[in-house]
Amino acid sequence: MSLKNAKVLTIAQSIHPFLEEHEMAQATRQLPQGILECGNEIRVFMPKFGCINERRHQLHEVIRLSGMNLIINDTDHALLIKVASVPSARMQVYFIDNEEYFKRKCTWNDKDGAFHADNDERALFFSRGVLETVRKLGWVPDIIHCHGWMTAFVPLYVKHHFSDDPHFENAKLVFSVYDEKPEPLDKGLARKLELEGFSKDLFKGLAKPTTDELYKFGIEMSDAVVKGSSKLSKGLESAIKTSEKPVLACPSPADLITAHAEFYQSVLEEALV
Repeated sequence: MSLKNAKVLTIAQSIHPFLEEHEMAQATRQLPQGILECGNEIRVFMPKFGCINERRHQLHEVIRLSGMNLIINDTDHALLIKVASVPSARMQVYFIDNEEYFKRKCTWNDKDGAFHADNDERALFFSRGVLETVRKLGWVPDIIHCHGWMTAFVPLYVKHHFSDDPHFENAKLVFSVYDEKPEPLDKGLARKLELEGFSKDLFKGLAKPTTDELYKFGIEMSDAVVKGSSKLSKGLESAIKTSEKPVLACPSPADLITAHAEFYQSVLEEALV
């Protein structure tokens, strides 16, 4: 395993022990720590959902990073940054918080199981909030690894909003795709992206947006793809195949760290060719 002295930014919609032990939450708990222990630098981000117990997990606000406002759908939203340490690991997790988007005591679905109508805006706020915070930290990642549909806008922001920003101009984008039930997103998503100044040509596939379409969007915008689940839907498999991007097939838990470290290294080396 040759990955050394690299800076790896992990952005995930779910990380154990803060959220339930879904395969994504397990991978995003083990992977950054493993990459760190191999002699690399890491930063890890997830949303601060209202169901995460701040007292139990000892979250506290990072005042020097909080206080920015992000405009989503033509409305100002305050960005709060919190941080917690992962027990038994030399690893911190940063949380993106906001009163309107993340205070409710649930994740993506309400207590009746209905998918939140503003999940598209929450994803935009989360993606943008992470990148603004990384800039404020003055940290320059080599690899940005996004996990889950909620992170699918990160590659869009990096390549088309922060394209000239020295924090991100050389970063390689890796996107992990997981087997999740497709859910509908707000039909006005394309309009919201236009309000952010993005060209219509970039998001033609989001006219009838679902979380699966967001996955496909993330695949298209990234530099490399990881199959986070051993089985994916035919639509996602097809999108990965036709993208012609470097692909890491779903590694076993025992090979998780080694397989990713080698994959990161190959993605970085390909960028130098």
